[in-house]
Amino acid sequence: MTSSKRRSTGREEELIEAAYRHVAERGISRLSLRPLAESIGSSPGVLIFLFGSKDGVIRAILARARRDELAMLAQLRENARDATLIDVARALWAWLSAPGHRPVLRLWVESYGQSLVDTEGPWAGFAQATVNDWLGILSDLPTDVQPEAVDAPARCSAVLAALRGCLIDLLATGDEERIEQTVELLFTRIDSPASDRPR
Repeated sequence: MTSSKRRSTGREEELIEAAYRHVAERGISRLSLRPLAESIGSSPGVLIFLFGSKDGVIRAILARARRDELAMLAQLRENARDATLIDVARALWAWLSAPGHRPVLRLWVESYGQSLVDTEGPWAGFAQATVNDWLGILSDLPTDVQPEAVDAPARCSAVLAALRGCLIDLLATGDEERIEQTVELLFTRIDSPASDRPR
């Protein structure tokens, strides 16, 4: 991530946009500055000058990825004023499962995993921030559309777990029909009142 003491330049933004596209297609955990620089029309020296280090480049790329995530969640928040939790969950899944988003989502899953094992490096905090972002949109629903709000936090966590698990399955297998059925089954179970659930 670039220093908060100054604004990023247009050149920095241009390079990060190009680097973001590069790692979405090729991955980020084994990123090497020389091939990256060649791919985006720069040099390792320029990247080090602008971002301080390889870790600085990675932080800037992850910040760029999170901006996309936050923009998507903000749009869902705007459209969810009268929606139920499951309405929002289905809208999230529609976005996540769209074929055009697969490269970016592979980058997200890779970064999420790296964040769990590299708690001091450039990925530090990425997984936790992502969980907080997603739970934020899922829990920020009017209580009048969630009359069973006493278990709302658990229901939001269940939706997030279903989305995350099915996304990883989809990226791993590409089995869209099976996973769509699984998602709908999970959402239906989460949406059913506790009294209706089998004991």
